Amino acid sequence: MNSRWFAPLLVLGALLGWLSATMFGGTAWLDDLTLLLQTSFLAALRMIIVPLIFFSLLTGILQLRGTRSMGRLGGVTVAYYALTSAIAISLGLVVVFFIHPWTAYPPLTELPEVTTTLLDAEQDGSVLGILQNLLSSMLTNPFTAMADVNILGVLTTAILFGLAAAVSLPEDSKWPDMLSEVTQLIYTCARWILTTLPVGLFAIAYQLTGRIDTDTLASLGQFALVVFGATAVHGLIVLPLLAWLLGGVSPARLARALGQPMLTALLTSSSAATLPLSMTAAEEKLGVARNKAAFVLPLGATINMDGTALFEAIAVVFLAYMFSVPLDAGDIIAVFLMTMLVSAGAPGIPSGGMTGLQVILLSVGIPLEAIGLVLLIERPLDTFRTAVNVEGDLIGSAVAQRWS
Repeated sequence: MNSRWFAPLLVLGALLGWLSATMFGGTAWLDDLTLLLQTSFLAALRMIIVPLIFFSLLTGILQLRGTRSMGRLGGVTVAYYALTSAIAISLGLVVVFFIHPWTAYPPLTELPEVTTTLLDAEQDGSVLGILQNLLSSMLTNPFTAMADVNILGVLTTAILFGLAAAVSLPEDSKWPDMLSEVTQLIYTCARWILTTLPVGLFAIAYQLTGRIDTDTLASLGQFALVVFGATAVHGLIVLPLLAWLLGGVSPARLARALGQPMLTALLTSSSAATLPLSMTAAEEKLGVARNKAAFVLPLGATINMDGTALFEAIAVVFLAYMFSVPLDAGDIIAVFLMTMLVSAGAPGIPSGGMTGLQVILLSVGIPLEAIGLVLLIERPLDTFRTAVNVEGDLIGSAVAQRWS
């Protein structure tokens, strides 16, 4: 289904849900139909997510074998992107730890009698116990991890297999091409499932609307403000500071280089669509060599998602509260690690960001229908996230130029 149906069906689902709940006292056949559509859509997402994660990450690691020929440039670029993603996620988690105004309103589901969450003053469990639980989830039988949808275990297996293949396979091996073809088949299946996304979100919006009141809408608005504020801090303070310290680019020079690319990113919400302008700005205004810009910027458009990582970190904590899912210290560490991986390895398919958020939600036990709540306001936030992603890519090209 064409993406132009996304917003209309989302609004229609919410409107019908509101009318059914307030004016008709509930419509049995429509309730049953939307519940069936929601259940089927979420089951299809669960079905595809494990093979999608495993093969896309495995293929991506094998493709990075080619960066060895780039020598120092590849190492500097990947290190910079890992650093900025880690900073963005840490910023998001720190901000949401201290600023969480939505907790003044009740969640969508009742809180259990005893909970231990990120917002609690005390955390249960020692550091050793937390690490032991994490390692138990990571280092498990790969088939058991796949069957149990243990996302952390699937990611660990994919990374280990990918690194082993990258080290041991000869340069003329056919396995990378075969795995790439399998990954493309899985991407095709994922695209088929995601063509039903508007219908799935129609059903989710209908089912959620009966549970959404003015308090929930106020919570969503406050969540959006927290995300926007944290994104602004990262884009206006953190990244320019890194550009100055690591790239030797002054704030004034950086502002001149960012003008057109960031405006295009705001209008298109696409890092890929902004890539030609970013390459021109890197060469002409930041003095980056063409061959280095041609390597760093396309790689950044694929794996450098600072704004997305920051959004996902805050969204997970927000949704955990709204759906009464307790998060302990181990869960927060897991959120950090998972966000690092899925923001860097998000599949290159439509709505790939939603797939990444889905992975993190599954890892900490938040129901998938929670995605529908965030998507009610996700679109305007996406433009600012994309602009920050593009800013980080351009700064990365300057850092790579200086240090490689």
